[in-house]
Amino acid sequence: MELIFLLSSQFKQFEKMEITDNIIIYEAYDFPHFLMQPFYSDYVGIVICHQGMFRFCVDGTSFVASMGETVFLSPGILFHVQEVSADFRYTLLFYRVEQILHMLGNTVVSMRLYSTLYPQSCTVAHTGYEEMLTSYARMLLNLEQKEKHDTYSLHEQKLLLMAVTYRLCSIFSASFQKEGKEMRRKIETFEMLVKLIEENFMRERSVAFYADQLCLTPKYLSVIVKSVCGKTVQQLIFKAIIRRSIYLMKNTNMTIQQISSDLSFPNASSFGTFFKKHTGLSPKNYRMGAE
Repeated sequence: MELIFLLSSQFKQFEKMEITDNIIIYEAYDFPHFLMQPFYSDYVGIVICHQGMFRFCVDGTSFVASMGETVFLSPGILFHVQEVSADFRYTLLFYRVEQILHMLGNTVVSMRLYSTLYPQSCTVAHTGYEEMLTSYARMLLNLEQKEKHDTYSLHEQKLLLMAVTYRLCSIFSASFQKEGKEMRRKIETFEMLVKLIEENFMRERSVAFYADQLCLTPKYLSVIVKSVCGKTVQQLIFKAIIRRSIYLMKNTNMTIQQISSDLSFPNASSFGTFFKKHTGLSPKNYRMGAE
C-alpha cells in the first residue's frame, strides 16, 4: 500500500497529510494540488472548515463553506477547489466505505448506511459535531503515520471508520426524521432502489427495469429519487458503473477492452467516451494517474 507524507511549517505549525488506497487525511491551511483541479472522488468526503472560507465546485455546481461548517461529499463526484481565504484552516477526511461494509454483518443495515450516507452529492452545514469529526480524523492520522502496522492497529482503524460512518448516518438520519412519514417512505424506496442497482447495474441500465422491480411507474420512481437525492435514476446507475470501472482499473490487470465487455459496453470506444464524460479523463489516462 502506497503511503505519501507531506509536512510543511506554514504559520510555524505542521501541515499533515496521509494518503493510502482507502483513506486520505489532511490537516492544513492549503489544499493539495490534486484538489485544486477537477478530481474524481470515489471516497466519502468530509471537510471541516475551522477558520476562514473556501469556494469549490461539485459536479459543476458552486458551493461556499465558512468557519464552523462541514462539507459532506458523496462518492462518485467531480470535486474542484477554486478559492481559499488567506486565513483558511481545515481538516479533511476522505475514505472508502467499502473497506468496512463487511464488518456490519447485515445487508439491510449496510444498504441503509450506503443509501443514507449523503444522498446529495454535496451538503454544507453546521452540525454541532465538527469537533468530534476532527478528533476522529486526527486519531486516524496518528494511526496511519505509525511506522509499524499490526493486526490490532489495522482493526482499530476500521473501528474508527465505523464510528465516523455511524456518526454521519446519525447526522443525516436526524435531518430525514424532520421531513415526516412521507419522506421516510421515499427514503425506504430509495434504499431498495440502491440495492437493486448494486445487484443489476452491470447488465440493466434502463429506468423501466428498476421501476418494474419496485412496482412503480418510471415517472414516479424518478420523482421519488429526485426528491431524496437530487439526482435521476440514470445518474445513480451511471455512478455505479463508474465506481466499478475505477475498481477494475485500479485493482486488476484487465485491459480496457475486457473492462468494457465486463460492463456490457459494445466496445472499448463507447466505454471510453462514457468514462471520460463522467470523470473528465480517458480510461487510459485515469489508469496511468492511479499507478
